[in-house]
Formats: sequence, structure tokens, C-alpha cells
Amino acid sequence: MDTPTDMDSVRDEILLATLPNVVFDGWSEAALRDGAKTAGYDAIMAHRAFFGGAPELVEHFGAWTDRRMAEIMVADPRFSAMRTGEKIKLALRTHFEVLEPHREAKRRMMAFLAMPQNVGAGLQRLYRSVDCMWRLAGDDSTDFNHYTKRALLSAVLSTATFYWLDDQSEGREETWAFIDRRLANVAWIGKTASAKGGLLWLLPNPARFARQLRQHTASPQMGEATERMAEKA
Repeated sequence: MDTPTDMDSVRDEILLATLPNVVFDGWSEAALRDGAKTAGYDAIMAHRAFFGGAPELVEHFGAWTDRRMAEIMVADPRFSAMRTGEKIKLALRTHFEVLEPHREAKRRMMAFLAMPQNVGAGLQRLYRSVDCMWRLAGDDSTDFNHYTKRALLSAVLSTATFYWLDDQSEGREETWAFIDRRLANVAWIGKTASAKGGLLWLLPNPARFARQLRQHTASPQMGEATERMAEKA
């Protein structure tokens, strides 16, 4: 992971101060402005930190989540001895544990990414997250397997996100079980994807990704419908 700069620290502070506002104001300039003020910065610094406004703030939230996930994983004394599949499973679980205090902000982020103009950015952010997970797991492939592994893990992470957002089980146990099932369905962890032809149905595409986002964010109460969508995705 890259070494944070002073501006990175400022951006983190503004982000964390903004997240509570996102629940009420969405990923908006107003939320960013109020968050910067709460963090002790003026509007000029907020503009410097996030010149691209709300879209840049959303991207930083994703990058911050990946960074925190990586920090927690490598600090785990069991990490170095884990097998590849175990590291991937830990990465997925840690990803959601990092997001747990900011669950509603993540829900609003999904709604933001559901807008037609933001779907491409959403796919890029998804790729960056799964690439981070695979690199943490020790994957350094550069051939077709590099992209296949990331495409398949993208399918797992995106559907698990929809499931987690509506999971009301204690300790999110149903989400962890869902992740286990999804990983079992794509028995490629730690293996080459030689049978790629039989796995093409799992590869995410922009149209399906956009449809899933719209279906999930069209109503504040998706409940069982979202769970079924995640299971079938």
C-alpha cells in the first residue's frame, strides 16, 4: 500500500467527519462542506482535498476501506500462515467489518453509483477492491488468470454487498454464510481458472451491475427480494 501523505490524512479526516452527514444529505457537496467544517477545515481546504467534489469523496471512501482492510489483515498474527483461499475469505469479511460502522453511508454510496453517469466509476471501484484483496492474498499473476480471478471475485463481492446491506442477523452471521456459499460455488480460490468457459456466467458486466444497483436502491425496503437477487446473481 502507498505511504499516506499529509493531504491523505486531511482527506481521511474530512471523509470520516462527512460519513455521518451522508446518511441525511447523501453524497453531496453539502455533506462534504459540513464534514470539512466538523473536521476543523474551511471550504478552501475541502476544495483542495476533494477537487472533484462528491464523486472524488466516494472514490476516497472506497480507497479508505481497502486501506483499512489491508492494515487489519496484515496485523493478524495468523495472516502469513494462511492459504490463499483463507486470505480471500478473510479479506471479504474484513471489508464488511470495516464498513459496519458506516453501513448507511455505504447504502447511500450504492444509490450514488446506481446513477447512469456513475456506473462506470462503480465498476472501477469494485475492480480496485478485488485487486487489493488478491494482491494481499499473494496473487501476482499477469496472464488471463489475473483478470479471471478478479472478475469472479467481483461477482462475489458485489452480491455479498447487496446481501450484507439487508442482513439483520446477529453478528451478520447470514452474510458470512452467504460468502461461504458463493466462494464454494466458484471453486477457483487458489487454483488456475482453466475451466473458464464454464464460469463465464459469473463474470460481471456493466448492464447487470447497473441493474443490480438500481434494483437494490429503488426502495428503502428490499428485504427478501434483495436476498433472492443476491442468491441468483
